[in-house]
Formats: sequence, C-alpha cells, structure tokens
Amino acid sequence: MAQLAHWARHHPDRIAAHFPDTGAALSYGALAARANRAAQWLLGLGLQPGEGIALLLDNRPEFLELAQATRDAGLYYTPLSIHLRPPEVVHVLRDSGAKLLVVSDALAGLAAELRGEGATGGLPRYALGEGLPGHESYEAALAAHPRPAPLPERPLGREFLYSSGTTGLPKGIRRPLIPFADADKPEWDTTWRALYGFEEGMVYLSPAPLYHAAPNRYVQRTLGEGGTAVVLQRFDAEAALAAIERFRVTHSQWVPTMFVRMLALPEETRQRHDLSSHRCAIHAAAPCAPAVKRAMIEWWGPILREYYAGSEGVGTTVIGSEEWLRRPGSVGRPVNGVRVHITDEEGRELPPGETGQIWFEGAPRFAYHNAPEKTAAAYNARGWGTLGDLGWLDEDGYLYLSDRRADLILSGGVNLYPAEIEAALATHPDVAEVAVVGIPHPEFGEQVHAVVVPRSGAAEQGLAASLDAWCRDRLAGPKRPRSWEFAAELPRSEAGKLLRRLLKERYLR
Repeated sequence: MAQLAHWARHHPDRIAAHFPDTGAALSYGALAARANRAAQWLLGLGLQPGEGIALLLDNRPEFLELAQATRDAGLYYTPLSIHLRPPEVVHVLRDSGAKLLVVSDALAGLAAELRGEGATGGLPRYALGEGLPGHESYEAALAAHPRPAPLPERPLGREFLYSSGTTGLPKGIRRPLIPFADADKPEWDTTWRALYGFEEGMVYLSPAPLYHAAPNRYVQRTLGEGGTAVVLQRFDAEAALAAIERFRVTHSQWVPTMFVRMLALPEETRQRHDLSSHRCAIHAAAPCAPAVKRAMIEWWGPILREYYAGSEGVGTTVIGSEEWLRRPGSVGRPVNGVRVHITDEEGRELPPGETGQIWFEGAPRFAYHNAPEKTAAAYNARGWGTLGDLGWLDEDGYLYLSDRRADLILSGGVNLYPAEIEAALATHPDVAEVAVVGIPHPEFGEQVHAVVVPRSGAAEQGLAASLDAWCRDRLAGPKRPRSWEFAAELPRSEAGKLLRRLLKERYLR
C-alpha cells in the first residue's frame, strides 16, 4: 500500500474497501487514520524495526489497518490461516519470532484451543471487537492514541508469509524491509498494470481469505492504485455474482473450485446478475480443468487471465483467454525477463514435450526462514529456482503443469502423473471434481486410487464401472485407477489447493 497516504490526502472520502457481509465501508482517510493509531500503539510497545506481529483474523477492516500499521512502523506482519491446526499455529508463531498476536473475536474457539494448549506461552495476545478471555483489548490499546501523529522514519514494514503447508509444516518466506528512502517507489514490479489493467478507479473483488498471499497482495495493489476492494467474508457462488453487479466490479481473482461452484448454479441464477462491468478475472493456485475453464470463458467472455507462481517469487507465467483457447491446459509463458527450463532427475535439460522438473532462470533469489536445507533444495548448480513442480514446454515455450514431485505415483517402477489421470476423469459428464493419489500396493508399491465428487443428481450406483470404461478409452493400463471412492467434497485449503496428504493419510495408518 505504498500510495495509501497519497490517496488519503487527496481523496480521503473515496472508499478503499467494502465488506458486504457486515455492511462496513472503509474510506482511505479512515483507513490511514486507524493505521496511524495502530502504528503508534506498536511503537509504544517498544517493537523495533524488523520485529513482527502475527494476525489470526478473518476478512475484516482491521486486517487492512494492521497491515498498513506494520508497514508504517517498520515491522513484519504474519497472517495466520484460521484453518491451521493448533500445532501448525504454534510452529509459525515460534518460527516467525512474532512479538504479539492479534486475534479476531469471531475466532473464540480457535483462540481457546490455543490457550488450552499453552501454545502462545507468554506471548501478548490482543483481541478485536468485543474481546476474548485471556486477551487484552485491541480497541482499548488504540484508545490510548486517539489522534493520528507523526511517525519516525523507519524502513517500510511488509508481510512475512508462510506457505500453505500442503505437504508439511508451513515454510516462512521473509523478504528484506524496504528502505524509507524508497517509500514512493513501487513495492512490486509493475507488470500487473499491463497484464491486468490495474488503475485508479478500478473495483477489485476478493472472494478469498486475506491471510493468503495472492488475495492479500492484490488487495494491497488495488489500494496502491487508488481503487476499491470488495472483500467477501467467505466465498459463496451467488453472493460473488451479486457483488460483481452491486459494486460494478472490474477485476477479480479466483481459484478453480470457485468456478466449479458458480457453474453448478442453475442457469436462471447465473443469468440473473449483470456482469458487464467485469473486464479481468484472474485465477491461479490450482490446476483448472480445461472443460471448466472453457465453460467460464463461454459464460464471462475472454476476460480470464491465469498465472502460475508461488509465494517464493522464483518466477511467474501468465496466459490470456485467447492464447489458452489455442493451447488448452497451458499456464502461459514467463514474464519479467525470466526463462523456464525443464530438467530430468540428473539435471539434464529436456526438449519440448518431455515432462520434468520446472526451473526458473533470472528471478530474484529467496530464502526459506530458518530452513537453509529447504532453500538449498530450491536451487540448482546453475542458480535456477524451483517450486518443486513438474511440467513440460511446447515448441513455443508455453508451460504445461503436470504435478508436484511429491505427488508422483510410483507403480511398478513407472512414474504416473495424477494431473493427467484427473484431466481424463474430469471430462466425464457425472464428475464434478476428482483427485488421484497413490495408495500402498503389496506388489507394485503403489496403485492409482481415485476420489470422485459426483455431479449433483448423478447416481453412484454403476458410476465406478462407467468411470473405469471411460478411462480404458483414454488412459494406458498403468494409469487407470484400480480403486474408487466417492465423496461429497475434496479436502482443500481455503486457497483452493488440494490437500492430497489428507487423502493419502487415510491409507497409511
């Protein structure tokens, strides 16, 4: 939010953020004033530049003011997922070195669970709103600083993010603070302006939790451009469409499961809302089934723009709708001068069409906090960085994702890629969602197991046989699932990432 102070000075009454679920609307002037008071409070506690706080918050105005307050005070803030298990919260609090924890009063259950385990130890805890037992009052703390006041010139604070932990404990990504002298320079590269058309007056819909990297960053970029963010408490398919119409949303960001749920709405409901203001729908975080993406483009028009990246920032690829229709399944070509390479397990570069590990050349380096061995594993001898994913390039340099290396199924000595099997199953008319994992097999080591969420109205009786026949026409023998499971939903993070480890754990007990 590098330019928030600018907009607060010149357009104090402009709405910075709407929170439709509660009816709250936060102007630039009010956001800047509350953030200044919160920064005074943090400085008054004696926090030094480079120290940090942790936030356990749902989507509410205080999230934005505390993010800006830490920036103004030269501190880090670490957003915590409200769906983390207590041991994971403990890990992040300890690993990040947070000096205090701010908790939403709407999260009384989780807060009590943490207190019961003694997870936060002697860490000072503050609660928003009406407060919580065992927590000091955030509002009372701000009441001691009733008016905005000048702040010392410190380096600019920033987020200290943790990965979603889909394959283990969350990993921290802590970037250097920004020198005060660079306060008016763009905090990020500015390619999102050209790629997505961010500009003053835009209206950005965020249907996902702010404690995740992408929603957090894109809301901040919206505020930096002088736009308005519309922040939903949680995703609801029809509520999201209604918000686009009500607030004349121009930009938005999604994960594929949200597309699936919006497409599942009755046609009358889908056509009820005026979406004509909508000109850029960004999506990422998880693979999008080609049939789902094609249906979304047919409905919304060629406004979808997909990117592939990670919180680590080792590289980004982007693809627009027209390009994607010519290359279904691709996540695009790299931007910002970065090059993509595909290598085998020995590090040899592979030609187009062959699957291997994805590496980015030319991106800024990063480090996992307190995990030098994981940082070292993210780079090769050439200095290229990886997110640990597998994929392939076509002749024109467009990237296609296969899987994460950790998700590979090794059956009878053959590498099998779940994404390929899932893509075949996703086109079956009775399949809403599908996940494929490897489960133990006494002879082959692993066998392919498919977990299917049937479409509404589909009968489970006979579905396994139908799916097996479907796969026989589309997949080679080793790739075909040997066992089937039907479920009401798949375990996903709130960012939409499939939590394969939870599916695998059922068969490893």
